Amino acid sequence: MTVATALFFMVGFLTCLNDVISPHLKSIFGLNYTETQYVPFFFFSSYFVFSYPGGALVDKFGYKKAMVIGLFIMACGALCFLPAAHFASFRIFLCADVILAAGMTVVQVAVNPYVTIIGPSTTAASRLNLAQAFNSVGTFIAPFVGSYLILRTAPEAVTPERLRSMTDVARQAYRVAQAATVQMPYIAIAVALALLALALAAIKLKSTSTTAEMTQDFRPGAFAEALSPQTSIWQKKWALLGALGIFTYVGAEVSIGNLLINYMGLPEIAGLREAVAGNFLMCYWGGAMVGRFIGSAVLQKVRTGVVLGLCAIGAGSLIVISILTHGHMAMVAMLAVGLCNSIMFPSIFTLGVQDLGQLTSKGSSLLIAAIVGGALIPLSQGKLADHVGLHASFIIPAICYIYIAYFGFAALRRPMAHNMLVPVEPI
Repeated sequence: MTVATALFFMVGFLTCLNDVISPHLKSIFGLNYTETQYVPFFFFSSYFVFSYPGGALVDKFGYKKAMVIGLFIMACGALCFLPAAHFASFRIFLCADVILAAGMTVVQVAVNPYVTIIGPSTTAASRLNLAQAFNSVGTFIAPFVGSYLILRTAPEAVTPERLRSMTDVARQAYRVAQAATVQMPYIAIAVALALLALALAAIKLKSTSTTAEMTQDFRPGAFAEALSPQTSIWQKKWALLGALGIFTYVGAEVSIGNLLINYMGLPEIAGLREAVAGNFLMCYWGGAMVGRFIGSAVLQKVRTGVVLGLCAIGAGSLIVISILTHGHMAMVAMLAVGLCNSIMFPSIFTLGVQDLGQLTSKGSSLLIAAIVGGALIPLSQGKLADHVGLHASFIIPAICYIYIAYFGFAALRRPMAHNMLVPVEPI
């Protein structure tokens, strides 16, 4: 569990660090909102693309070696931020993010099922919840660390108009100076990942006797099996509805998180500098962390569909309030959405795989693959923001929460589950 919690912490930390990197890259390269959303687009697309190769590595080398391989890939991705900053190239930054995401995918494909088999099955839920809590701790502190080490030390940003008016030499010099603040933090991250990989390689983990003992219920690599014409997973209505729910939820959560710093920097919202806004981003992810603990208690007494539906209505309403208002009211309303997000992924996931029986692994793989919504929906909001403005563009995640509310309340018509499955947070 020490190994698992350390890995979940690093995954959560590095995923949330993208929310700090994105606005920084926007100011460095004078990006529009569509281009800014390329960061989550490539990051979460990588999760979808590399999930099956990650599952193949687990099958071939086992849990421990797959985790070590994934950590070294993550370290390589972190080191790739150095040439990206040196050459001040947005394309190299995106390539580095893809490599980092590929390593994270391999790690998650290995560690998620491993946590379920390292102890008694009766306490598997407790172990998974503990590991997820450390994932949330990572997402909570990443905005503060990123703001302090990257945004606070960066030279004062210039406007896009000023950037375009510079000569090519002056523009490149400005970009290199701004991007240089990324180098030291990612060197430290690469070293930490490499040391964690070496420590893990030296530890003797509990082994399984056969590959048949491997839990594939949460393994994205099994998604390829779900595409087999011999399966009937595509006839399971609730699995398909759940996949759409995961798609919309991850897309909405990532889209909001990735644009929050820019949103709080708008003159009509709070006019905050990036470094200051990055600290407030902790409230968004901190709300998700606190809500996860509260939700775990509430869900023991209240039906999942009710809690999911009410939280989705709350999230959608807060976004609408933020769109219709200005100043600190709009800012606080958007930050509070994080609290409503907390229980959504595990609730949607549980409802989606409920009573699938032998098709559980295929259904859960389909649901996990649906996190590609974290790539597509933010890009859609970025395109809309370039046409109607960032403030109004949040109508897209609001629409996503309408579907999630429908899915939650519609689930109340289903009979109680015959078998329960504890979901794993993938990001």
